[in-house]
Amino acid sequence: MRETHTAVVLFVGDRAYKVKKPVDLTFLDHTTVAARRATCEREVVLNRRFAPDVYLGVGEFSSPDTDVPEPVVVMRRMPIERRLSRLVQEGATLDGALRAVARLLAAHHASAPRSREVDEQGTRDAVSSRWEASFAQVRALSDDGAVPDGVAEIERLVRRYLAGREPLFDRRITQRRVVDGHGDLLAEDIFCLDDGPRVLDCLEFDDRLRYVDGLDDAAFLAMDLERLGAPGAAAFFLGEYGEFSGDPAPPSLRHHYVAYRAFVRAKVSLIQASQGTPGAQATARRLITTALRHLRASVVGLILVGGLPGSGKSTLSGALADRLGVTLLSSDRLRKELAGIPAEQPAGAAYGEGLYTAEWTSKTYAALLDRASALLSHGESVVLDATWHDVGQREAALGVAERTHADLVALHCQVPGEVTATRLATRTPGASDAGVDVANAMAAAEQPWAEAVEVDTSGSLEASVEQALAAIRPHADSQTPVFRRPYMLPD
Repeated sequence: MRETHTAVVLFVGDRAYKVKKPVDLTFLDHTTVAARRATCEREVVLNRRFAPDVYLGVGEFSSPDTDVPEPVVVMRRMPIERRLSRLVQEGATLDGALRAVARLLAAHHASAPRSREVDEQGTRDAVSSRWEASFAQVRALSDDGAVPDGVAEIERLVRRYLAGREPLFDRRITQRRVVDGHGDLLAEDIFCLDDGPRVLDCLEFDDRLRYVDGLDDAAFLAMDLERLGAPGAAAFFLGEYGEFSGDPAPPSLRHHYVAYRAFVRAKVSLIQASQGTPGAQATARRLITTALRHLRASVVGLILVGGLPGSGKSTLSGALADRLGVTLLSSDRLRKELAGIPAEQPAGAAYGEGLYTAEWTSKTYAALLDRASALLSHGESVVLDATWHDVGQREAALGVAERTHADLVALHCQVPGEVTATRLATRTPGASDAGVDVANAMAAAEQPWAEAVEVDTSGSLEASVEQALAAIRPHADSQTPVFRRPYMLPD
């Protein structure tokens, strides 16, 4: 026998019999036999999409002292030694199994019917409503009204992310990423057989909770793999799903959905704790910690890397963008793009002349921030490589961060004057045209930047990167999987 918060499963010979509990959990009501029968019938139909040879139909349990038999889902019993969760715990090689599951899930998502009703559940507001419902349910489960540690920060981070990302969720709908999915993809319900995986126990009691972004569906299993102590497998699975589905989602959205799934499971664990399940309270705390860790990783950031010519800002900007897997925009390159000339073509001029007049500079920074704003609203963090020596430009960047609900981090690269002079005298031609004279003129006009974190770039690049990362990701956790996008976002 195996018990969940909504059902009891009995294993007899080569069959499994699943009986629904007569409970009302707000998000489902199984208090009548008719409701339980309807759910059983729906469960068989929906799960045959993923495992047609496992779900045999709806049967009945009856006894001499009742006139109303109890409906039961009848299934072919799966070999417990091939359960994915068990394979994870045994340290088995999982790449092939996870690749097969990712392929199956992506294929189902590709062929799943779309509709207006399905799309509506993929909007920013619908995602927000699901979060808010879970917040309310978790608070209701607390006898003394106090929520578990970390929940308040989770609420703040979720609301901030969603507030600035409506264009991202609209694009996901346009890209037909919202599907009638599985909705409850747990490792214990996946069996890795020789002829392919069998995925069981989809969410059947509320269609709206199964109408989700395909990435949200896949994130459930990624969360569960991480819960089982396999963060590398979690990242591998989401990467494989991204490849098979051709999903261009930004890493921030992957982290957001893993966090959502962790919080939903934390809620389930709290329900189980209220039913007396041993260890459920501790499980809920661990899952809340997982959700918080991923939400911190999902924070969308506008990173300003400034400094005078020769300060190493462009080198640091490139290294940070590579390390973080985010977009890099350069004022030097954009300036020449706006002028219609190749980035490597020299366009040197005296300070404040040619392409470097105040008018050209204002035009360049405005375009830089416009592009950054579009990326931020689509969940992409951005590194902006520019001098940022003018207070007005910095205030404009802060305004963009506030409008897109992104975190702004300002880094000010500094080196001794003799290092600047040596670098400018010896560097190879590139997008920047500034020489020593221009650098000196800019130094004389540079305005104080007290809110920026000073980064000494006179030493090794790695040392500068580590110093910068400490300011950008103060809560970085090596246990959080690094999710990278397999494809660039389309224009």
